Amino acid sequence: MARDLKPKHKFCRKYGLKLCDSPKCPVTKRSYAPGVHGNSKKHTKQSVYGKQLFEKQKAKQLYGLLEKQFSNYVAEASNKTGDTAKFLVNYLESRLDNVMYRTGLASSRRAGRQLVSHGHVLVNGKKVNIPSYRVRVGEEIALAEKSKGRPLFAKISEKLAKVEAPGWLGLDSKKVSAKVLNAPTVDDPGYDAKSIIEFYSR
Repeated sequence: MARDLKPKHKFCRKYGLKLCDSPKCPVTKRSYAPGVHGNSKKHTKQSVYGKQLFEKQKAKQLYGLLEKQFSNYVAEASNKTGDTAKFLVNYLESRLDNVMYRTGLASSRRAGRQLVSHGHVLVNGKKVNIPSYRVRVGEEIALAEKSKGRPLFAKISEKLAKVEAPGWLGLDSKKVSAKVLNAPTVDDPGYDAKSIIEFYSR
């Protein structure tokens, strides 16, 4: 199955989330689905199944995953004992491309995927070019030394100094690196993980 390459702004409007790299993303002004009804709530009533499907599709777009990749994460989380929804969020947030976004080294998860794929990222001093690589507690993620001189990363330390990274990541703006302090904890990942688990449990 090929990755969906439709214009990103359509997805941003559809799911009410900024999924693109553009500072002029329309969702920043109109965080509701497109259509002649505008932001009217009258046409948005969903069935339980509809809501579950919507949350699944939203999460897939948020992380830029194909159905097979996403369902594998759900299956792995479902095999664990405990809060399955929490495990799912943990696995998705632990992706290296997502960590690049969370630290501010990338403007979006899509940009983070490109940085990793192009060999700009080191994990514990070794190059890792697999966006789905799952970071672990204690690992250090850094920008490759040869990459720091590229125009793409101009004044990166100054930019990172203004970033408020999540508590599970220790960001060092001077070294242009981050350390995984704890397992990912996200109060609001942007989707309802419980609904997603229920969707796949049907």
